[in-house]
Amino acid sequence: MNPEPAFAAGTAIEDMVDTALLAEWMEQQRLDRGPILGIKPLNGGTQNIILRFTKGGRHFVMRRPPLCQRAESNETMRRESRILAALAETDVPHPRLIAACIDEARFGYAFYLMEPVEGFNAVSGLPVSLWDNPEARHAMGLSIVEGAVKLGAVDYKAVGLEGFGKPDGYLERQVTRWRSQLEGYSRHNGWPGIAALPGIEAVRDYLDANRPTDFQPGILHGDYSIGNVMFRNDRPELAAIIDWELTTIGDPLLDLGWLLATWHGEPPVNLPVLTVDPWDGFPTGEELVAHYASLSHRNLNSINWYAVLACYKLAIILEGTFARACAGRDPMATGRQLHDTATKLLQRALHRIQ
Repeated sequence: MNPEPAFAAGTAIEDMVDTALLAEWMEQQRLDRGPILGIKPLNGGTQNIILRFTKGGRHFVMRRPPLCQRAESNETMRRESRILAALAETDVPHPRLIAACIDEARFGYAFYLMEPVEGFNAVSGLPVSLWDNPEARHAMGLSIVEGAVKLGAVDYKAVGLEGFGKPDGYLERQVTRWRSQLEGYSRHNGWPGIAALPGIEAVRDYLDANRPTDFQPGILHGDYSIGNVMFRNDRPELAAIIDWELTTIGDPLLDLGWLLATWHGEPPVNLPVLTVDPWDGFPTGEELVAHYASLSHRNLNSINWYAVLACYKLAIILEGTFARACAGRDPMATGRQLHDTATKLLQRALHRIQ
C-alpha cells in the first residue's frame, strides 16, 4: 500500500516507454511479430508503471519502475519477475510471466511482460452482479485466505527461491528494523515525531515480549490485502494475487496477520482505505483465521501477534508519506489521510493487546 504516483497525470506514453525499442526487443525474444498497438496505462499510475498493449494479436501487460526511479526500483523489477517465474508451475493464482528484461542498460530500467489478468479488484468496485449477492461476497473473502495458504505452502527451495530472502532471524529483526525506519523520518522538517503516533511504544513492547519462538519459513507476499488481489469475473474466486514488490522469504503467517490488520470490520475502528461497497456478506476476521486453520498445518496460536506486527509495520510505512508531506515532498491531503490510517492501525493493535 504505497500512494506515491508512478507518473504525473497527462504524461505521454512515449515518456513511459520507447515502443519501437520495445517492439525490437520483443522480436529478439521471439515474441509475436508486428507493431505495438493500443498501448495504455492501467490503474491510473500507482507505485510502478503498468501498460497494456497488443502485438501480433496477443495481449501483453508491461510493468516497469516509475519515471522518478528509487534506488531499489530496478532490483524490485528483477525480484518480481523472479517470483512470478518461480510460481509458474504452482497452484498459486498470479499473473503469468512472459519475459523479463532484468538488465536496465538497454532501456534505462528493468521491466517484465506478463499476461493480462481477466478479473476485477474489489476496492475499485464490485460488478453489479455482486451487489445483491452476499453469499458470493462471503466466498470471495474466503478465497483470499485460500490464496495465502497456497502461497505459504510452496516449497521455496524447490521452485528456485533459495537466497531470495533471509529467513534466519526474520521475526527477531522485524521490530528493530521498522523502529529504525520510523526514527529515520526525523530528517523530514515539520514532522511532529513519534509522539504523533499514540500507543506505538506499547505496541513495540508487546511485540518484543510476545514474539513467537520459531516458525516455518516460506514465501511471504508482504502486502497481502483485499486491495492486492483480483477476482474472477465468472465466479467468486481469486484470479490473481498482484503487486509482488515486497515479497520475500519469511514467515507466511504475517500475510494472514496483514489481512486481519487491513480487514474491514475489525475492531475498534475501520480504516479509511481498502474499502469495498457493499461489504455485508464478507467473512469476519475470526472466520478468516478459522478458514486458514482448516486448510493449513501452520500453528495459529500466535496469530494475534502477527496481526499486531502487521498493524505496527504498516503504520510506520504509511507514516513515511505523512513525514514527507510535512516537509513538502508529498501532497498534504494524502499525507494526512495516511497518518489517520496509521493512527487507526495502532488503535487496532492496542485493542488486540489489551
